[in-house]
Amino acid sequence: MSDDEPRLSDHSAYNRRAWDEHSAAYQAEHGPQLEASGGAAWGVWQLPEAELAVLGDVRGLDVLEFGCGAAQWSIALAALGASVTGLDNSARQLEHARTLMAQAGVDFPLVHANAEATPFDDASFDVIFCDHGAMTFADPQLTVPEAARLLRPGGKLAFSMSTPILDLAWPAGAEHPGERLALAYWDLHVLEDPGEAVSFQLPYGSWIRLFAANGLIVEDLIELRPPPDATSSYRDETDRAWARRWPMEHIWRLRRSA
Repeated sequence: MSDDEPRLSDHSAYNRRAWDEHSAAYQAEHGPQLEASGGAAWGVWQLPEAELAVLGDVRGLDVLEFGCGAAQWSIALAALGASVTGLDNSARQLEHARTLMAQAGVDFPLVHANAEATPFDDASFDVIFCDHGAMTFADPQLTVPEAARLLRPGGKLAFSMSTPILDLAWPAGAEHPGERLALAYWDLHVLEDPGEAVSFQLPYGSWIRLFAANGLIVEDLIELRPPPDATSSYRDETDRAWARRWPMEHIWRLRRSA
């Protein structure tokens, strides 16, 4: 693993500053929900991995969390026997991770780097995953090839993110998604909202072609529907009602070809 970080793209540098600035407030607002779910739960509604079985048995596997934040997920997987590494673009998020790791009595590597160009060797991991992590806040045209490079043959890539449907219905500056499409589907790529980190999205066909071009086989696309009584520190009842009608989040689950 090299210690020399490549030059950050403009959006990665912006997002590093944004997450460093907002990390403390983010953890104060959302940390209690992530703690209550035990770490291993997906999306803004924290749907349990124990029910969705996206990652499966991780005991003894080399696992990379691709944008780990405060590493709540990685801490949970380490307790299940995984050999975990956490990577994040924000040094402040990793400071929170070190605090939570000490509290949990676990220790694993934390790497301050951008997921678009990581310092790891080829074929270093059995599983790469994130929950609204690097696959949301870094350019998939770069992160998908990088994840494929890092996976061993037969390895798994799994990540949750907003759906294109949500992004099309949620114009910049609005408090909630609407019932009409507001953005052009074919233009989906860089999503910018004043005061927020830059995020990314692609049309469904573009995702599938990108995966195929990098030797990744789609095993499943899991659309997340919150229960009627779900609560979230990220969303309110208006958003829950929307997410009960249309998919707000989904999880791509892929396998690296042999």
